[in-house]
Amino acid sequence: MISSQRQHLILSRLRTRGAVRITALSEELGVSAMTIRRDIADLADKGLLKRVHGGAVTTSSLLAEPLFSVKSQMDIGLKDAIAREAVNYVSPGDVIAIGGGTTAYVFAQHLLESRRSSGITILTNSLPVAELVQALESKDVEVIVTGGVISRSNSLVGPIADKVVASLRVNTVFLGTHSVSIPRGFLMPNSLEAATDMAMMQIADKTIILTDHTKWSSTSLSLFAGFGDVEAVITDDELDPEDSQRTKELVKTLVLAHQNSAEDNSEERDNVDE
Repeated sequence: MISSQRQHLILSRLRTRGAVRITALSEELGVSAMTIRRDIADLADKGLLKRVHGGAVTTSSLLAEPLFSVKSQMDIGLKDAIAREAVNYVSPGDVIAIGGGTTAYVFAQHLLESRRSSGITILTNSLPVAELVQALESKDVEVIVTGGVISRSNSLVGPIADKVVASLRVNTVFLGTHSVSIPRGFLMPNSLEAATDMAMMQIADKTIILTDHTKWSSTSLSLFAGFGDVEAVITDDELDPEDSQRTKELVKTLVLAHQNSAEDNSEERDNVDE
């Protein structure tokens, strides 16, 4: 297959999925990852897609979001590092909320493997997170699902979800974001999803944003939180130094998680408020 044919297929996959992975395209087309990277770079130079860590997203991402199944396979190392750090913000017996998206899902995975999940209650609008809790052999964790309309990210959103959320109260809410805009805040492409995230923030004592460094270079339609509205932003240590400094000036706490810190984080902090 010549380069023009490969690039046509890459664009076709983007139109249907919203995002593509280099490794998946390499396997599908039977070429090296380097060849796919060159194709993606060429298409990016023409303005036909946007390069991200591990793949590419459609340039129309302002209004559209990749499917959960696609996003869950992208930037896995970054999400793991962020998730491990976020677990330290939960204590046994807490009542927490977990929003939609793949980074929040990876956080839920790590949390449920931790002793910090003992006796916790999770409110979530994420179907994958709810299924994750339901699959536990131990029933020490209770899950409450909001109900609502299912979005592309497998999240339950809309008036039904918002009404259920408004009747409850949680210690901390953990939310992902589609993009980070300085100095505006955190945005989603789906206005209903943004509204449900806002509803969860309103019932929480603290809000923690979980997002990788690539979100600072993207944009979205609907603002759901300003920097002053959140307790902490947890991202990875690949964040651009200038973006890091500007974010520190706007948010109470910025945490840069190290991708090679799996062993370092095995001993959890005794006091997460330090």
